[in-house]
Amino acid sequence: MIKTIVFKEIERPLRTTFATSLGRKDRLASVLVTVTLKDGSSGTGECPTSFVQKHETIPQAKRVLGEASALLIGSPIDAYGEKVALLRHRYAHCPMTISGLEVALWRAHIRLSGITEHAYFGGKSRVVETDITIPFLTEEASLIKWMKYIIEKGFTVFKLKISGRITEDKKLISTVCAMLHQKLRGYSLRLDGNQGYSRSTFPRIIDFVMKNDYPVELFEQPLPKNDFEGMKAIRKYTAVPVILDETVFTGEDFGKALEEGLCDGVNIKIAKSGVLESQRILAMAKRNGMKVMIGCMTETMTGLSAAIHMAAGTGEFDYIDLDSIYFLHHGNRYDTLTIAGPRFIVS
Repeated sequence: MIKTIVFKEIERPLRTTFATSLGRKDRLASVLVTVTLKDGSSGTGECPTSFVQKHETIPQAKRVLGEASALLIGSPIDAYGEKVALLRHRYAHCPMTISGLEVALWRAHIRLSGITEHAYFGGKSRVVETDITIPFLTEEASLIKWMKYIIEKGFTVFKLKISGRITEDKKLISTVCAMLHQKLRGYSLRLDGNQGYSRSTFPRIIDFVMKNDYPVELFEQPLPKNDFEGMKAIRKYTAVPVILDETVFTGEDFGKALEEGLCDGVNIKIAKSGVLESQRILAMAKRNGMKVMIGCMTETMTGLSAAIHMAAGTGEFDYIDLDSIYFLHHGNRYDTLTIAGPRFIVS
């Protein structure tokens, strides 16, 4: 039985400006929500904020959590999946808020059952190695400082945020690759357009990448999330895998993407889809031979740890993009997780 649901706002400074085609920020802002059961078992989730869902503000998240609590308190925890489905429909405009609440409910439920998060997801691996994001930093000093920090951490796979502005993006890609080539024997690059490109501009940046033989292994969400015709067209233009992010929040979204032939893979985020929908999207992707990435929003380890356990527990992901903790000043231990350079180790 669900006894209480409490939530609080948190803010944390970022190590560097987090900049994409959609915006810039220097601080993390989230709402932590804790569900406590009648027997004392509890779980905490995180409702982040994001440029992708600008209307899903801290006040909005608190309002939704307050209303959702009235529906949940006093109900059996075993029925949380049905309640979450109802809330997803009722608050479709606030998917990250409902996802954070779902994680809290899920954690309370499995702790009552005595199951660890790692075991819940299958317990297949105990080590996960993530890439690291390089934000769209046009200020040379900020870029150099961030690059120095992440190279010293031992990263070899880098996700570069680009803007859709061709001249600026070419310069940033060239600068980053020159720095990496100088410092590392080998590295991989992942480009993230965050919806900044169009059907007509995408070929220009891909041609630039191919001409210079940059080691790009995927291109994430290059076009606006609803530009289905554009995404079908660019897939015919390039052999670089196109991975969807903002287009897919639910299994229904991914089903449409599969029907339309929009992508080569999908970035699954518990922060936007919750646990149950993330599992559903993963199963759909595997059935259809799609590449799968696991990603995150700007989160603390409260939210990020659920995704780490999903990545390690399932062992199913082709690309790991769980780097938000590196943007924060942090320790190297969180519950059963140890951070060792770019790796998360489950004890």
